[in-house]
Amino acid sequence: MQEQIRFPIGQFEPLQNPTPEQRNKWIQEISEMPKLLRLTVENLSIKQLHTQYRSGGWTVQQVVHHMADNNMNAYIRFKKALTEENPIATSYREDLWAEFYDYKNTPIELSLNLIELSLNLIEYIDNRFTTLLASLTATEFERTFKSPTHGLMNLAVATQRYAWHGRHHIAQIESLKQRRGW
Repeated sequence: MQEQIRFPIGQFEPLQNPTPEQRNKWIQEISEMPKLLRLTVENLSIKQLHTQYRSGGWTVQQVVHHMADNNMNAYIRFKKALTEENPIATSYREDLWAEFYDYKNTPIELSLNLIELSLNLIEYIDNRFTTLLASLTATEFERTFKSPTHGLMNLAVATQRYAWHGRHHIAQIESLKQRRGW
């Protein structure tokens, strides 16, 4: 049951040799993700934002801040892969980042403003990111980077992973809302 709560849409499984139509579908999902996330968290109270989506997991607020940080990192990874030969993608300790003040210890009256700021940041980054993705050729989607956590990955697989990542976290929040009757 914990695994279903942690991965409500299942774990990421890459599709090898995706078609241009499949890539376009993922780019579309990425472009719609900020709006869907905003709809998912709107009207949640401070208490609800500070609720863990699972026992031992992050709060809704931490998930949103994580998504903003992850989106910034993904955008930079793509740019590096497009401008360098097999760069080593920077990684970050998401578990430790989630413990920082800006993720969870902000005074309650500022929490909703921080969520709004993170949502705006996600929208901005994803707008730039999807503009970049939509301009890539099939050859550019084959460019690679080395991820410390996932190994050598081309941009086609990274695009899939990025689209999955947004769906994954939104599903965690939706699952919590459903379980709690929010």
